[in-house]
Amino acid sequence: MPIAREHRWLYPIDWRELSALIRFNRAKGRCEHCGRPHGRDIVHLGDGTWWDDSRARWRDSRGRGVRALPSPTAMIRAQPGLAGIAPPLPFRRTHVVLASAHLNHDPGDNRLRNLAALCQSCHMRHDAGEHRRRRLRNRFRGGAVRDLFP
Repeated sequence: MPIAREHRWLYPIDWRELSALIRFNRAKGRCEHCGRPHGRDIVHLGDGTWWDDSRARWRDSRGRGVRALPSPTAMIRAQPGLAGIAPPLPFRRTHVVLASAHLNHDPGDNRLRNLAALCQSCHMRHDAGEHRRRRLRNRFRGGAVRDLFP
């Protein structure tokens, strides 16, 4: 996620190096909340359940194992075909990119314990409340400006 223009001055000059330290040295290239691997395409079901190739099992959105589902290849084989037409796949693919997230939503607080390596899904889930708060604040400010200058 790109840094908002109004927040760029809050980040240190060496932000790229600090972010790389968090994502690749500390987190070893995996999301610290769910374990998704950086730079790889993962198979997922759209509800947060994803296939972990390295451990050959399905995981939920928090990275915990899901037992009741067969592997993706078994799911494809189980799909009935119609007269040579391939059935639709029950899952999707997503390219995983890790980003460094501020856990307390303060971009000026760059302590290592306040930063976490998160995939897109976990980052959006973590920031959902903050995004909602900012949307409401911007809507309120827009209404106030319209009241002053009709």
